[in-house]
Amino acid sequence: MGSCQLCKRQSGKISPFLGLCYNCIKGRAHEALVLTKEAHARARKPFGLPPEPPKTPGGLPCKVCANECVIGEGQVGFCGLRANVGGRLKGVSAQRGRLSWYHDPLPTNCVADWVCPGGTGAGYPRYALRDGPEYGCANLAVFFHACSMDCLYCQNWHFRRLSLGGEEHSAEELAASLRDNTTCICYFGGDPSPQMPFALRASRLALACSPRRPLRICFETNGTVHPGLLQQAVRLALDTGGIVKFDLKAWDRTLHRALTGVDNQRVLENFRLAAGHISQRPEVPLVVASTLMVPGYVEAQEVEAIASFIASVEPEIPYALLAFSPQFMMQELPLLSRREAQECLQAARRAGLRNVRLGNVHLLR
Repeated sequence: MGSCQLCKRQSGKISPFLGLCYNCIKGRAHEALVLTKEAHARARKPFGLPPEPPKTPGGLPCKVCANECVIGEGQVGFCGLRANVGGRLKGVSAQRGRLSWYHDPLPTNCVADWVCPGGTGAGYPRYALRDGPEYGCANLAVFFHACSMDCLYCQNWHFRRLSLGGEEHSAEELAASLRDNTTCICYFGGDPSPQMPFALRASRLALACSPRRPLRICFETNGTVHPGLLQQAVRLALDTGGIVKFDLKAWDRTLHRALTGVDNQRVLENFRLAAGHISQRPEVPLVVASTLMVPGYVEAQEVEAIASFIASVEPEIPYALLAFSPQFMMQELPLLSRREAQECLQAARRAGLRNVRLGNVHLLR
């Protein structure tokens, strides 16, 4: 059971590591942000990652993502991928990245599997190999070993051990790993945002190698990438039948910073930007949204606010609500109950969304 450092309330839905309740995060934002900065610094220290995006006067700017780090000599950026060495940014590039990949049989447990060509045959025959699930085919699942956020409940937190010294691969290596039955590439992680130039280059190389078959390019992202890079990713997805999947963590800006360490303004702007292209390809959804329901923090009230935003952009956008698994610095939080998940589902529909589902239901208690 956790205790809120501000109101002193105790609850099984208060993270002991964060030490703040939902009401105080929203209602006492200034005090809460001071404490959340300390929590994220503690979470990042064991991995040698900077406590917050560096803004060192006279440093080298990196504008690949919304953090817009200014990296001083000897420092690394927030994601841990780029360092200022002798006045030059060293690290990943469009040519080389820190990542791993595997071949995942279709249909897979992708966030968008219920609406994507690989899981449903949507867009057949242009974007899907079959008029139905692509059994016998595979997704090239590309996991990037770094992230532009610092989610305290991260479900794939182990990548932090690799962002500063993980194995590097070239874009050519990734493109060459395609198999005859590969019909989609999905970039996730971590997150594609800090390594988007690599993802774009690798995708173009892969498409050049497979001109006669469907090869969808998909991105599962927190949405912090530079808008210019996002536009290129959206174009690749549009042209190939792929989907850009946004993980919308929270609506309230203070809560978003408490849970992820960064602001969500760029995320929401990028979501609108990507959704502006939906009408160009109606047969396959271009944009899909998801939210992890976090006990005590991202429940019905927060889900309804996120869903209202999505509905204001386009009410037909598919929205997946994902059940929580206690991970990383929020291991003490409980699983979400089926009643709580249903409340979130009803809240999303009440906000005006027409295509909502629950995911990871096996994790509900």
